[in-house]
Parts: sequence; structure tokens; C-alpha cells
Amino acid sequence: MQRWVFNSHESMIAAYIGLGSNLGKRRKNLLRAWARLGEVRGIKLVALSSPYISAPVGMQSTNWFINAAGSLQTTLQAEELLAELLAVEAGLGRKRKMKGKPEDRPVDLDLLYWNDRVCNKPRLILPHPEIANRLFVLLPLTEIAPQKLHPVYKKTSLEMLQEYLAKQMETALDSDVKKTSWAIENIEVSG
Repeated sequence: MQRWVFNSHESMIAAYIGLGSNLGKRRKNLLRAWARLGEVRGIKLVALSSPYISAPVGMQSTNWFINAAGSLQTTLQAEELLAELLAVEAGLGRKRKMKGKPEDRPVDLDLLYWNDRVCNKPRLILPHPEIANRLFVLLPLTEIAPQKLHPVYKKTSLEMLQEYLAKQMETALDSDVKKTSWAIENIEVSG
């Protein structure tokens, strides 16, 4: 593993990513993806949340996900960072379909924030459009960055999580996201 030294003249940008896996050794897949990101020139790993187990959202599968969030510092532009995320996914066996229904996957890396950039391009939307609607993103993101301000909603991760949970209590929905551990690959019930 080669570590890169950053020149002091390179400006570092804070970025946050979502990590997910619902195939194979899910925790191991996420830890491998995180480690591989740390090998990329222009990326410095800062913090990785606890893992959270969650039911699949937006797809039919009996395979539950392990999700986490990570913070990093980078000299890469958002488009370059996204390309590196996709390369790590591919290197760990992810085969993306350009169109079609979401499928089970060994690793899924989403760029949640790149600094405070707001962007709406076909291949890059920032911040990630579903942050406030996904408990499996809000819980780990709040763990590592409770005061991170959403540049559009002007709310912190903690405030968005509190709003999500308040809505959930109003509708009396059960949570399909639970904190777990990196230490072991438990045999978990999927429903």
C-alpha cells in the first residue's frame, strides 16, 4: 500500500461518501473499499462511521445492506472523486447497469457532499438528492458529521435526522436500520 504525501500548496476539500454492500462479506467489502480509497492519490481518509444494517430500499431483495458513511479530505475535483469511487466499486466486483432496476451489489459508493458544492448534471448531482430521505445515510453521517450543513436545505445532519425520526414517529413506521459492528460478520435475519 502506498500512501501519498500532499503538498502544502494543494488545497484540501472535505467530502463525504455513503458506503453500502448487500452481497458477500458485506463488512469486509466496505472496509476493503474504504482502504482502497485511502490508496488513491489526492484522497486522505478522515473518519468512517459504525456500520448499520438496513433493509433494501427501492429494490426487491432478501439481502439486507450494511451501510456506513465516511469523511475524507481530497485535492480531487468532484467529478474526479466520483470516477475514483466508481473505479473502486468496479475493482470490488460491482457491475453497474446504465438503465434498469437496482440490483444486489458487493459495494456501492455514493458521493454525498463535495465541500458545499451544489451541482445538477446528468452524471453528478450534489449534494446527493436522497440524503434527507434515507435513514441508512442519516444515521452514519450524523455519527461522523452531526454539524455538517446541507448547502441547499440549510440544515445540519443532526437536524435532518431529527426531522426524519419525528416524521417516522408520526406515521408509526418501524425502523429497518440498526447499528451493528465492524468486528464480525454476523448471520443476520433479513426481515
